[in-house]
Amino acid sequence: MFKLIVGLGNPGTKHEKDRHNAGFWLVDELARLHNGQWQEESKFFGLVAKIKLGAEDAYLLKPNTFMNRSGQAVGALCKFHKIDSKSILVVHDELDLKPGVARLKFSGGLGGHNGLKDISAHIGGNDYWRLRLGIGHPRDSEDGKKNLDVADYVLKKPRLEEQIDIDRAISIFTKLMPKIAVGDITTATMELHSNT
Repeated sequence: MFKLIVGLGNPGTKHEKDRHNAGFWLVDELARLHNGQWQEESKFFGLVAKIKLGAEDAYLLKPNTFMNRSGQAVGALCKFHKIDSKSILVVHDELDLKPGVARLKFSGGLGGHNGLKDISAHIGGNDYWRLRLGIGHPRDSEDGKKNLDVADYVLKKPRLEEQIDIDRAISIFTKLMPKIAVGDITTATMELHSNT
């Protein structure tokens, strides 16, 4: 089903615990569960791991470019491995969903997400899968009381209860991978949406 799963985030230890790196957290968990070994791949502008999903090989990608230039890595890997956009899943943080909520969708709008805009520009369209991991919005958060704007909010570590909720959503999704691997995306999506 998915030949490439891209986690969006910002590279470096300074950012690894930021809300904006929720996409990295999910692909790290997939690599851990499926014995994927991260390798620095300069020609793909990121870290790449190869895993088995069911009987098929799939690539995991964490771009080393910053979020707004994620398309450079995705475009390079897709071109080299001849991966069609419909076989790509991009995992990213989502301000409009509460922590612990995850939504899977195919194609559609980009919601103002600069990482998605850059990917669409590099692969020539929006016809790819997205997994939106809720991180909440500063206006609804305890952090909102500190008058954080969106840019500051996404570049901060979640509060403990938020992190627990985000981790739970990641766990629910990764447990659905066997269904996704055999093409039962409809059941997997319904289970994800009803449990997060």
